[in-house]
Amino acid sequence: MNADSLVGRNLLSINDLSATGLAEVLEVAESFVEVSGRSVKKIPALKGKVVASLFFEESTRTRLSFETAAKRLSADVLSLAVASSSVKKGESLKDTIETIESLGIDAVVLRHRSSGAPHQVAGWVKGARVINAGDGTHEHPSQALIDLFTVRRALAERQGVESRDSGLSLLKGAKVLIIGDINHSRVARSEMLAYAKAGAQVRVIGPGTLLPSDVGIFGAQRADDLEKELANADVVSLLRMQEERGSGDFVPSLHEFSALYGIDERRAALIRPDAVITHPGPMVRGVEVSSAVADDPRMLVRQQVANGVPIRMAILFLALSTPGESLHG
Repeated sequence: MNADSLVGRNLLSINDLSATGLAEVLEVAESFVEVSGRSVKKIPALKGKVVASLFFEESTRTRLSFETAAKRLSADVLSLAVASSSVKKGESLKDTIETIESLGIDAVVLRHRSSGAPHQVAGWVKGARVINAGDGTHEHPSQALIDLFTVRRALAERQGVESRDSGLSLLKGAKVLIIGDINHSRVARSEMLAYAKAGAQVRVIGPGTLLPSDVGIFGAQRADDLEKELANADVVSLLRMQEERGSGDFVPSLHEFSALYGIDERRAALIRPDAVITHPGPMVRGVEVSSAVADDPRMLVRQQVANGVPIRMAILFLALSTPGESLHG
């Protein structure tokens, strides 16, 4: 399979893209940033296409971001409200997919609590593209792409250069530190893969009970000195403690986690002024980050949220395009 481009393909994992493919998504997203600033925030790139938004696990931010992205591309959106759907009455995932496919769809944006569900769905649908919006503890590729895009823009601004058309050069060699519950985090897995493909040096740190033993397969290395790593990092990526996925069962208390790995004002002072801090949201203030640090100018959370729409526009546009197609059809 050619992983150089997302054109006409599913996005199930960051591994579906090469470094060239990552750069392509970021470049196309730059074109869509301008659309978000218009008074009329729509272009006809996907007019006539139908995007099904299937969220079997709630995430208001990601769902609204994907649906907004589809609508700005002029696609029609089918949004399944799982809490009130037949899924709650025992309908299987396969039955649900067959039902919505019979309505005529071009893409499925799927979030599911089971790791691997998007891969299953990709094997069931005939012709529609499948976009993984987060599956269990496996991956969350669009969030990793948002993070790369946001960090690249921030680093370009700090260096006084243009991020557009810079490819991945601004990320090559960057020192990225990911902190927290790596084991339960689909964001962390996608981030490790994406930053490593972009040429960054990726290190992870957290309680031993929340670190997988195989981070090397994701292109990362384990670290053990938080303060030293903070002082060296260009990018500090904080992860949310996810009690719904068992994070709290692996640490004595959230207070202890915060004391050992939380970023408070003292630890934030170790981070260079020209470095950046990211968080996939929602932030748990007082656990992984203090309120003061959450409002630090180096924190890029607001930019990450804003960039969610152009990145997801790029993903949908590329996945539903054919080779040689332009942004204007």
